[in-house]
Amino acid sequence: MDDFYRENILDHYNNPRNHGHLDHPSAAAEGVNPLCGDELAVELEVHDGVVTDIRYSGRGCAISQAAASMLSDVVKGKPVDQLAQIGKEDVLEELGIPLSPIRLKCAMLSVGVLKVALSELTGEPLPPEWNDPSDGIEWKSA
Repeated sequence: MDDFYRENILDHYNNPRNHGHLDHPSAAAEGVNPLCGDELAVELEVHDGVVTDIRYSGRGCAISQAAASMLSDVVKGKPVDQLAQIGKEDVLEELGIPLSPIRLKCAMLSVGVLKVALSELTGEPLPPEWNDPSDGIEWKSA
């Protein structure tokens, strides 16, 4: 079963979904994991409280880029208030393989950047678990 998930990760890495930029995003955010060099930017287009389009860009390992691609598929078409509930478990379920603590940070970069973009969009504060400076991840609204 792990082989299926590894192939799926490589497919998303080699054939990314929703990669690129939006002309007029409703919200955007960026994140950097300085420990491994992964960088990710997320742009959301929202109409009537629903994410109608999402794009991401950046560079990094296969796990970080595949997780961003997978997450972008999950997010598109969902109401913003429902996306506030997306967390680490959702990304781990999409990836489908166990990750070391270092690889976990790579996978979570996409969720964190999404959370920052949603915080910018809604005006809600970033959840505490995504705002811990001790984890080394740097977030910013674009």
